[in-house]
Amino acid sequence: MRKTVLSLAVAAVLALGAADSARAAGEIKLPPKDWSFDGVFGTFDPAALQRGLQVFKNVCSACHGLDFVAFRNLAALGYDDDQIKKIAADFQVQDGPNDQGEMFMRPAVPSDRWPSPFANEQAARVANGGALPPDLSLMAKARAGGPTYIYNLIGEGFVEPPAGVEVTPGKYYNKYFPGHMISMPPPLSEGVVEYADGTKATVPQMAEDVSTFLMWAAEPNLIARKRMGIKVILFLIVLTGLLYAVKRRVWSDVAH
Repeated sequence: MRKTVLSLAVAAVLALGAADSARAAGEIKLPPKDWSFDGVFGTFDPAALQRGLQVFKNVCSACHGLDFVAFRNLAALGYDDDQIKKIAADFQVQDGPNDQGEMFMRPAVPSDRWPSPFANEQAARVANGGALPPDLSLMAKARAGGPTYIYNLIGEGFVEPPAGVEVTPGKYYNKYFPGHMISMPPPLSEGVVEYADGTKATVPQMAEDVSTFLMWAAEPNLIARKRMGIKVILFLIVLTGLLYAVKRRVWSDVAH
């Protein structure tokens, strides 16, 4: 009886958690997606991260920034100093004032953070029909579903609207976006990126790669935390064994 009550309680908690997730995602159920970084022993795929950076740089960075990512952080993706300098130099950042007291633009350097493509919020809204493209630094943690939400949104979400559904001018129908009307046009198309490693740049592949990259951007220390957690657990197991052995030794002396 007690086990039954406990099982029902656990089921109720899980159901509530699922309901909260559904509400957070706008009552939209996302198809499941397996990721290399899932689970205790999961890790980031370096090749996927570099491909994801290519997609972000060539496609997403036209409208979105990465305010919390510095170019030098890309060393974690396997790039060396020269490669990072080359990537940074493709972008312009504001600096100054100079000797004349004026601000000026210069090529970015590794210590700079990834710049926004717009000078300010108003400029971003004007360029996007009133919509404000969000910064993507924490997007993989800010949305229910995380990288799975991003993958489905840009990889499989843009479809023809159902019969009888009228799309608002300037909007696009996306079956995974809350409310379904999104200001962003479909960002990916076959071959829009030519991968350096020769991987075929299909829409699902690009969506998966950039979602992996954005997960890293949002939580770059994810793998380090997992490794530390495993070490702590192993330490606790060993400590428990030692304490048990000491307890047996102490109480064996008392018994005698």
